[in-house]
Amino acid sequence: MRFITWSVENYDTIRGMFKIEKFDLLVSLYIFCIAVAELMGGKTFPLVNLFGYQLNASVAIFVIPLIFTINDVITEVYGKERTRSVIRSGIFVIFLILLFSLLSTNLPPSTRFESSEVAYDQIFGLSARIAAASLIAFILAEFLDVLIFVKIRQRLGKKGLWLRNNLSNFISQFVDTTVFMILAFYAFDKGLSSNLSFLFSLILPYWLLKSFMSILETPLVYLGVRWLKQDK
Repeated sequence: MRFITWSVENYDTIRGMFKIEKFDLLVSLYIFCIAVAELMGGKTFPLVNLFGYQLNASVAIFVIPLIFTINDVITEVYGKERTRSVIRSGIFVIFLILLFSLLSTNLPPSTRFESSEVAYDQIFGLSARIAAASLIAFILAEFLDVLIFVKIRQRLGKKGLWLRNNLSNFISQFVDTTVFMILAFYAFDKGLSSNLSFLFSLILPYWLLKSFMSILETPLVYLGVRWLKQDK
């Protein structure tokens, strides 16, 4: 009996060591998506050649829609004020990444790392610009997403979660995409027509792809809401 009691107690202790609260896990995933978008979002890749016109997207396309999905799940379960608090935390993370990028690229390298300094500054100097652009776009889009989501819910009540999720995402992600792409990828050493052509090749497919992924992730919103409500 002592052995059985000891085993159960130790099992509970070990299980407690690895237990993660659902809301904490959701916020961690939210911050992860933000960090990935900020640090790696400067790379674009070709999506498809449409009628001789190359359409491109940032690698951040794989995490950005998830940020808005998490927004909607938290808003649905905990309300707009809790979501706005999470968004403010995200803004703070972006601001810290921006500050640290500026600090790290301006510090002189040690002798051992002089040869890689140019590459380091080029990569993380771009991250500083990405962070600044994202900070502005993020503030506008995230709060707009919550506002639209709440307004639709006030009109329709608790029904139509799929509608307020997608409609709020479509509009807010268009704002996010347009503002971010202009601030992050406008090349001052190139002409206006060249910039407009390249930015259009980013904004349109990037927004359409994010909107499409928002539709695909709609079941995740329902699952996320049900999963999160189990702890309330």
